Amino acid sequence: MRIVGILLVRNEDLFVERAVRNAIDFCDEFIAVDNGSDDNTASVLRKLASEYPSKVSFHTAKHPGASHDLIAGFAGTPTWIFGVDGDEIYDPQWLEKMRRRMEAGEFDADWMILGNALNVRRLDNVAKVAEGHQAPPCRSMTKLYNFNAIEAWRGPCEERLHGGEIIFRKGFHAMLRRDLHKATSWEEASFRCLHLCFLKRSSLEHKNAPPRKNIMDRRTWSLSKIVRKLLRRPQVDWKEQRYGRGALVQVSSESFFPK
Repeated sequence: MRIVGILLVRNEDLFVERAVRNAIDFCDEFIAVDNGSDDNTASVLRKLASEYPSKVSFHTAKHPGASHDLIAGFAGTPTWIFGVDGDEIYDPQWLEKMRRRMEAGEFDADWMILGNALNVRRLDNVAKVAEGHQAPPCRSMTKLYNFNAIEAWRGPCEERLHGGEIIFRKGFHAMLRRDLHKATSWEEASFRCLHLCFLKRSSLEHKNAPPRKNIMDRRTWSLSKIVRKLLRRPQVDWKEQRYGRGALVQVSSESFFPK
């Protein structure tokens, strides 16, 4: 079994290094793709590729869909693809336990694994506390895909893990999802993530800039906006709808930001 991480980012220089460093030991290989950043994101990724030459490879892509081409060849092999974003900070200590579970074959019959997440509104690095909304009741955005369950994932794709046509092997299908976030508490979760979706993520962003939407957020939100306009329904903040559900909770962020 191998775990291949793939990162697709654009202007994420504030947290992207921590996102990669926390995931690097969990992975056998890590593919870092920059989609035309104007801030220091590409420089950070080049530095990491230089530091980990046998594990991290750096790529640039003019179109997000090119990132899918870098993982399509793993279809039909005993490989898990781990999608990481520049605002996703995983707990590295618990990822070690998650890897042992995967190596033991616990998830071999699954196509996709979804884990626990906290959609962060406030991060206090002094008090080592993160505050936000948990999944559940929010949707989980964590991404682990079993490429041994498919024969092919054909393009064109909008980005690395969205779009295209998936050809499943016999016995597998798209509904074979393991919703760990619905079965496991945050305190016991071995696959958990601080999702910094409501925070400033680039040094180019204005201090009071509204939360940014990622590639798929923008496209889905645009379609939803058109449909609501045609139906004369009130517009909604799609990020709030997905990631702002439920009560605000606080968790310790200490293990997510090791010295």
